[in-house]
Amino acid sequence: MNVLFVSAEAVPFAKVGGMADVIGSLPQALRKLGVDARVIMPGYGLIGHYDYDISLLASFHIPMQQGSADVQVYTTISDGVPFYFLQAWPYFGTEMSVYGDWDWDSPRFIFFNQIIMGVIWEIGERIGWFPDVFHVNDWHTSLLPFMIKENTHLPRWRETASVLSIHNMAYQGDNVGGFLWLAGLPPRRQPDLIYQDLTGNLLATAIAYADVVTTVSPRYAVEIQYPYMGYGLEGLVRTRQDNLRGILNGIDVDLWDPATDKRLVQNYDAGNFREKRGENKRHLQQILGLEVSEDIMLIGIVSRLVWQKGFDLAVPALRRLLENHTVQFVVLGTGEVSIEQQLWSIGQDFYWKARALLQYDDAVAQQIYAGVDLFLMPSRFEPCGIGQMMAMRYGALPLVRETGGLADTVENYDDGPAERGTGFTFAWQESDAIYGTLEWALDTFNNRQTAWQRMQQRAMEKDFSWDNSARQYIEVYEQAIQKRKE
Repeated sequence: MNVLFVSAEAVPFAKVGGMADVIGSLPQALRKLGVDARVIMPGYGLIGHYDYDISLLASFHIPMQQGSADVQVYTTISDGVPFYFLQAWPYFGTEMSVYGDWDWDSPRFIFFNQIIMGVIWEIGERIGWFPDVFHVNDWHTSLLPFMIKENTHLPRWRETASVLSIHNMAYQGDNVGGFLWLAGLPPRRQPDLIYQDLTGNLLATAIAYADVVTTVSPRYAVEIQYPYMGYGLEGLVRTRQDNLRGILNGIDVDLWDPATDKRLVQNYDAGNFREKRGENKRHLQQILGLEVSEDIMLIGIVSRLVWQKGFDLAVPALRRLLENHTVQFVVLGTGEVSIEQQLWSIGQDFYWKARALLQYDDAVAQQIYAGVDLFLMPSRFEPCGIGQMMAMRYGALPLVRETGGLADTVENYDDGPAERGTGFTFAWQESDAIYGTLEWALDTFNNRQTAWQRMQQRAMEKDFSWDNSARQYIEVYEQAIQKRKE
């Protein structure tokens, strides 16, 4: 089976959000299971060709609505996965950021969708490889399922299936009807799109036309069928219930392994963390300039500091906790200025026990995962999330809101001997709910260390590898291919 991932981002070449991690890992897992998975993405100017041994594969003209496009296709192999990069002036090839403004990103990603089918046709003619399934991701690549359906009069495209993965429903590529008309795209005549006035919405187009629609966690597949999480597309999503599936993301457990992570001062695993993990906490306290003590609960955040992540609600709760209890706190990340300022103020007002690192540093992030006791992730919505998985992998218990992938991955503490539980959860989007759960976690840390350590061990032993998810995606691909044959 040949599967082509089409994405705006992929690790290690270009990353803004979690989608890049998925595209950087899932194809590897699929190839281990016998699927010939490959990736095609824009060839942004920020991607260093020399750094990744990227070479020119082909150069050709593609007819467009007005004139033609000169397209260059570059390629490399990353961790065994073939990658293709498309450059075409003026949209791709010189830019030093992945995304720009709406009125720039809309036409250039529409253009990206338009040229992919021609590029893949050329690749098929030149090297004899053609996908059985196009796996598109979010709005940036959402025209492809429609365009494939528009070309089913050609035998090769008639047999080609499409799968859409929704990583974040909040971003849709909407109100682009004018750009689609200028690009010469035929009208989208799917009845549900017309009825709901969504023909100018790119993500809606993919939801309507893809053979199978997936989300990045089972809970999120349910949530987007309702107004709060559907962002206006919930009605359309419900029409696809028979071909909608939620598959939990994984992480690269070979790369992110506390037993082998070279960035840690002391390696450990689920069998010896009680004796060895504490050295990482002491090291983290030292480099942060905090009091070195294993008896003080250390709370950590590694995240984009944005509204979605719920930190505007967390700030008042953290202030109350720091005022009323002996705890320590560290945050690492960047984001919205107002949230950055509030967290910076916490670091200043509680300088002896709180630090706000308004930056991103992979090495420091690993120290936080390995050194903190509690990992705070109070998201308003979280399609999947990997922060909580990373925290559990490294033995930090997560405190999360019950939403999306957080609800699917974190089992709430039983408030007893920890016969079950891998962390602490709350439901309401309120500062008081966060504060109450933080106090609950602190009481458990201070007075029930045996239960705390049982949860740590259970969390570290959870299987977050891509293997199980990859097998589920193979089932989805087979379902999509079978649907095209019906």
